Amino acid sequence: MKISVCMIVKNEQKVISRCLDCVKQFADEIIIVDTGSTDNTKQIASKYTNKVFDFKWCDDFSKARNFSYSLASKDYIMWLDADDIIKSSEVEKIKKLKLNMNADTYMFKYTTCFDKDGKPLFSFYRERIVKRSLNLKWQGFVHEAIVPTGKIEYLDINIEHKKLDNMYSKRNLVLFRKAMIRGVEFSCREQYYYSRELFYWGYYKSAIKQFNKFLKMKNKFLPNIIDTYFMLSKCYQFTNQYYKAKQVLIECINLYTPINEIVCELANIFVKEGKYDVAAYYYESALNIEKKTKLGFFVKEEYYYLIPLTQLTSIYYKLGDYKKAETYHNKSKELYKDNEIVKYNSKFFQD
Repeated sequence: MKISVCMIVKNEQKVISRCLDCVKQFADEIIIVDTGSTDNTKQIASKYTNKVFDFKWCDDFSKARNFSYSLASKDYIMWLDADDIIKSSEVEKIKKLKLNMNADTYMFKYTTCFDKDGKPLFSFYRERIVKRSLNLKWQGFVHEAIVPTGKIEYLDINIEHKKLDNMYSKRNLVLFRKAMIRGVEFSCREQYYYSRELFYWGYYKSAIKQFNKFLKMKNKFLPNIIDTYFMLSKCYQFTNQYYKAKQVLIECINLYTPINEIVCELANIFVKEGKYDVAAYYYESALNIEKKTKLGFFVKEEYYYLIPLTQLTSIYYKLGDYKKAETYHNKSKELYKDNEIVKYNSKFFQD
């Protein structure tokens, strides 16, 4: 089977070669759609493919993505962003996949956050390759997505999203506000991401209102619901409403399923209240929760071991149970010996 790789880009001259050096190893067709670059992005892309097209930007990522897909001619279509990279081991997996492709949608892991040593902190599954004959369409003017369809396979293939610039732009918030002015009715996904933008930019009271609006909507995506409860709790904490902050986390656990960041955040509130015994109970519970990687769950790695272990070290030290504190410290040191918090905790024990 053959794969068309489709990308939409704008002013990506610093990273696009890094991405296309990976892509050229397995792609049978590379399609670049430029949405208004003023740098050398198009010239660089032209060294890898003769299929570089212009698209007049219209504040809608899905329209640009769908235009790129309309130009594809191979059996399957794969999307990437210009600041994505694919390690050589993952390139080989994709080459092997091409020898036997019979699914309609292939889900790949997507890692979007790393610590200073390059270890993954945040990952989830995204629809990455779809069968062209299905004529699937991207949806959503921002944070666009394709609904996985037909025979779906989750593969152990990882794409890494590595920005050179960690500055967070207000671009998406501006797009949401423009859409509101135009009277656009947000979908569940758009409502979730609009609420999240408000949260990230510190508009906590507005975020509370919009997150609660999202929770009342139908056909919600479970991982987005879980994430909403987490951020809603943060909003309540930032506005000194600690009872509500705990209430929404407990509601999430009762209604859905225990997720590490939810359980850890609940423990964190009890630490702030000085209820260390209760906090310890929840952190210890977090250590026993199975990692959920399918169905698009957001996997925040630090909540599985690092945060519970280091917090339990601190809690039991404060409670005067030094033996237990050292036990948890030693466990954290086995897994994260170079972590700054673990190094700091080492000062309190004889190593």
